[in-house]
Amino acid sequence: MTSMPTRPMAVSAVSSRASGISSHSAVDSSLKMRHKESSSVQSSFHTSQMQNRSQRSKSLCQEDQRAFPLAGLVQQETLSVPLTVPPPGDLRRSLSGVLARERGHWQDEELPYEYTYKGPSHRIINRITNRQQYYQQQSSGFGQEGWVGNGRGISSAGDSMGAQWQQHSSRANHAMAAAQYAPLHRAASLRSLRSVGKGADIMDAASIHSNDPLADMQSIDMPTAVRYLSDSNTSLQVLGAAYIQHQCYHSNDAKNQVRVLNGVPALVTLFSSDSIEVQRYATAATRNLIYENAENKVALMEAGGLTSLVNILNQHDEELWKTITGILWNLSSRDNLKDRLAVEALPLLTEKILVPLCKSIPLNPSEREIFNNTTGCLRNLSSVNEKTRRKMRGMQGLVDSLVFYIQQEERGDDKGLENSLCVMRNLSYQLYAELPPSVRLHLEGPSRASASRTTEIIGCFTVQSKKATEFQHRNLPTLSHPKGSEWLWHPKVVPLYKLALQNSEGCSAAQEAAVGALQNITSGEARWCAVLSGVVTEQERMLPMLLDLFDSSSEMLLRPLTGLLRNLARHAADKSHMAKIMVNILVSKLPSDGLQKTPSSEVVVNICVALNHLVTCSSLAARDIAYFNGLPKLMGIKTSHDNSSGSLKAARAASTVLCNMYQYNKLHRDYKLRGFTRQNFIDGSF
Repeated sequence: MTSMPTRPMAVSAVSSRASGISSHSAVDSSLKMRHKESSSVQSSFHTSQMQNRSQRSKSLCQEDQRAFPLAGLVQQETLSVPLTVPPPGDLRRSLSGVLARERGHWQDEELPYEYTYKGPSHRIINRITNRQQYYQQQSSGFGQEGWVGNGRGISSAGDSMGAQWQQHSSRANHAMAAAQYAPLHRAASLRSLRSVGKGADIMDAASIHSNDPLADMQSIDMPTAVRYLSDSNTSLQVLGAAYIQHQCYHSNDAKNQVRVLNGVPALVTLFSSDSIEVQRYATAATRNLIYENAENKVALMEAGGLTSLVNILNQHDEELWKTITGILWNLSSRDNLKDRLAVEALPLLTEKILVPLCKSIPLNPSEREIFNNTTGCLRNLSSVNEKTRRKMRGMQGLVDSLVFYIQQEERGDDKGLENSLCVMRNLSYQLYAELPPSVRLHLEGPSRASASRTTEIIGCFTVQSKKATEFQHRNLPTLSHPKGSEWLWHPKVVPLYKLALQNSEGCSAAQEAAVGALQNITSGEARWCAVLSGVVTEQERMLPMLLDLFDSSSEMLLRPLTGLLRNLARHAADKSHMAKIMVNILVSKLPSDGLQKTPSSEVVVNICVALNHLVTCSSLAARDIAYFNGLPKLMGIKTSHDNSSGSLKAARAASTVLCNMYQYNKLHRDYKLRGFTRQNFIDGSF
């Protein structure tokens, strides 16, 4: 997550457990016994081979990857939010974090237990078996790191690939003539890291033998590899790029060495090569080169790499698209590069990648990776500043495509869904202040100041009074079916987020994004914020669903969730009714004093402000706070704190609630019976 602005924004090792070699029978020196054991060894080896071939590599991925068929295509002009939705699941005005949190852990791969027999062929059989286990473990570990295209037909994350390895033995008829490996089918393994990912290691991708063009890769060094990049021979260019890709995958020092040797400009030159294979290797090497290396990212930009990469997007090659969108996602994690990316890469990413992909739903695994990379880049760009947000809102097809993907994707842990929701959340930040004046006038009507001068009703009632609220909701503008940026503030976007919450049970990242988007569009004093708050609570009846999310212990979810409830309490027309539903759950989440670290001070402030919105208009809310044992908690938050900025804000918020609770004289007796006096409620220090 990026640091929060003044107004919160929405933003392998597989451990080998190879069977130990154990001998359960002594080696007989007799020649007859050797021949008998030899037959037994062959039979055992065949059984071992079949067991190993059936062993699936296991990959424990982050919760945000799945690739299942999606619903059929509909025209963008007829986009609509489904009215029938699945049962609700368990679920900040804020900007979605640029960098997602890394989840998951590596799971040990279970290998079948094998008995090893010694005999005339023991050394050969043991060598073949060990080689087989080694390649199987290497393939399993590689599948968890994700893939990039490198010019040799290497698949990306989620693709299946097959590699055959043949080893011939010349030792008598006690050894197998050849050993072949069946295709290894891999589950998607797109991990959400602090950067996009390392890419791939060419040495893990295929067998390099004497006839392979890359057979000499192990005999060269980095200066030689960089020199090969400028050679006129395309085979040497491929060899140099492949060596850089391999070394940069494993070594941070290698990344710096390439930069010192001026290898970055040489790679950029290869981006425009006439050979598609050279382009694939050069871009794959670049992806590994810039991974978690800010200096190389700057060097790539200074060498004109961004323009060259964007130009390649005009070529329809999925392997290149996967690598290039991964590079762009990596570059977009740097704040000082986002403005250039928004100018040079955003239009083509939208036109050539995002819109066409959303027209071809369901996506295959390769297309899904490209979509995830693209939306990850857009997610970062949408968090940078107002200028870029305005540009993205006006980009033709961008918002429509995101909405369509959210409508069609039913799996809440899908990374593309999470990214799409985060982009929508970011584009909703400060939405009403950044809308064009004509749109704002259409939604808001006359300003409050002018209305107070011309309308008697507004002048006679407080801002939060029921009649004033009813007046605000009169003469609402007639809205057509949303298109483009209209989706961001149209009432139909509320059921869209509701659908996402229902589909994302157990996936806090997608839930956080959807709740954060709702927080953004209901935040503020504008009339339209109150309108959309009414859609959330009255039309879509989402309050029970939102309150169910309070069971979560995730601070990243609780912050936008309590911020949304704070907005809903502020705009509620019937605060007594809302108090009956909300007070008990809000009070239960409060800490016993201001010294506790969980929930955070921001969550505590949001809860106290929500309670205060209810208390100021409803004695029922004040009564329920006392009934559900909220008074000791509010007193503790007010009096016990560590004088930090957040703790003092929480203390002031709790003090305000207590002060307003004491305004109801009819509740004084109840307070006294619970052991609290006037001094507990009225504190001059705040």
